[in-house]
Amino acid sequence: MSAEARVLVVANRTAECPELLDALRTRTMQGPCQFTLLVPSTPHGIAWAADMHGGGEEAEQHRSAFLAELREEGLNVDDAKVGDPDPLAAIQDECNFHDYDELIVSTLPLHISKWLKVDLPRKAEAATGLPVRHVVGSST
Repeated sequence: MSAEARVLVVANRTAECPELLDALRTRTMQGPCQFTLLVPSTPHGIAWAADMHGGGEEAEQHRSAFLAELREEGLNVDDAKVGDPDPLAAIQDECNFHDYDELIVSTLPLHISKWLKVDLPRKAEAATGLPVRHVVGSST
């Protein structure tokens, strides 16, 4: 496989967690790849009830911090963007406009993850037809 694999990395509150960084390092050892970071602007806590679109500022903070961290690590990051508050819609939007070879979805642990409660990794795989690697990360 000579061409770089295009990998969509989906994370919000786990964006800067060591578990996700380890998964991306591991992925680069499996062959050439280029990452695009997608941070759905999902609000959490009481903000969800108050304003479903209230997660944009926090998502932007995660996006910029994680992008800087990945580039410091020397990982090949093509782009980083904030997406729809609904993580599945954000993934579908991104995959409708760009071609990817695989997804890496990072969530909080099961007992606190809203994304796992809606089975996001499986739904993302079903919606996109792409292989999905699920990473359980710690909250930052």
